[in-house]
Amino acid sequence: MQYRKFGKTNEDVSVLGFGCMRLPIIGDDPTNIDEYNAMKMIRSAIDAGVNYVDTAYPYHGSGFNEGGSSELFVAKALKDGYRKRVKLATKLPSWLIKTRADMDKYLNIQLERLETDAVDFYLVHGLNKNYWPVLKEADISGFLNQAIKDGRIKYAGFSFHDQVDLFKEIVDYYNWSFCQIQYNYLDENFQAGREGLEYAAAKELGIVVMEPLRGGNLVRLPEEAKVLLDQAEVRRTPAELALRWVWNDPKVSVALSGMTIMDDVIENLRVAEKAEADSLTVKEIALVEKIKDIVKEKTKVNCTACSYCMPCTVGINIPGCFSAYNDYWVFDHIPAAKQIYRMVLRMAAPASKCVECGNCESHCPQGIAIIQELKKVRELFE
Repeated sequence: MQYRKFGKTNEDVSVLGFGCMRLPIIGDDPTNIDEYNAMKMIRSAIDAGVNYVDTAYPYHGSGFNEGGSSELFVAKALKDGYRKRVKLATKLPSWLIKTRADMDKYLNIQLERLETDAVDFYLVHGLNKNYWPVLKEADISGFLNQAIKDGRIKYAGFSFHDQVDLFKEIVDYYNWSFCQIQYNYLDENFQAGREGLEYAAAKELGIVVMEPLRGGNLVRLPEEAKVLLDQAEVRRTPAELALRWVWNDPKVSVALSGMTIMDDVIENLRVAEKAEADSLTVKEIALVEKIKDIVKEKTKVNCTACSYCMPCTVGINIPGCFSAYNDYWVFDHIPAAKQIYRMVLRMAAPASKCVECGNCESHCPQGIAIIQELKKVRELFE
């Protein structure tokens, strides 16, 4: 495992972080984590050198207003001495904060759920133009200063889903130790993007990258892209190329991967062992650009399957709908996309059941016009 300095903290973090948002589940209930397999995965990763474990208050929950089962599972996974071997990261649920007292309440709840006295890396979750003014008014700076002073958290950071100008404003507002941004070769100039990454790095913030595989989309490449990979001088899997692209930038400290099966862990560990900064060749960088053009041209909905939009008021599996819809276009109108959509419908309501309440759009970090896109899904598949 390779390690990098984490900004001004001077901590050493593994280049691969274990994201606990997409753990294996039993059945269709996101709260019902398959603890047997998830435990093997996370401990195997730690045994191989991963020392950054990331969770959050709502992960593996039934909705964003309730605590999910991810933090509870992580507490179990880090027993037997594993807690001492990792840097634990979790996040303050920004959307639930109205007062300074709310901040203390949720942090204390999370410490209890995680069965720990302190969180190493505590993030203010998913900052955007709606949450940020409320948090400033509620004295987020005072809360973070006090939490660091009393030892409940070691370092303060934030994750971000909005435009780069707001990102820079937030970076300058507080003495953050690190930040977390969405970054991959398709999203190089999306949200904070490369401009924000370089701005934060210049301020000596540690950089955590989420969605390096764009919710798995960069693994499921169209045939034209796979042909290019097969013809390359150095053969890379789609996941390997995507991860290497992120790690090629020495300013990136750690890339989070939401691993769902053991094969994901094995593949990511293999790549993390050798993917050094500035190691991509000129030809490989050019290859990425060609693949970007192919995928962007075919993708219809910019969904990363983060599930922030869920649960739907009427039971629509929104990420599932968009995944099938994108597969239809990216993979040349494959009949399998319609089969996938039918499978989605066996477990959820069809896109045509949308009542246009807008709850999903208010939580979408990609800013997708979900209501309108679901109409297109309905037109294609129903």
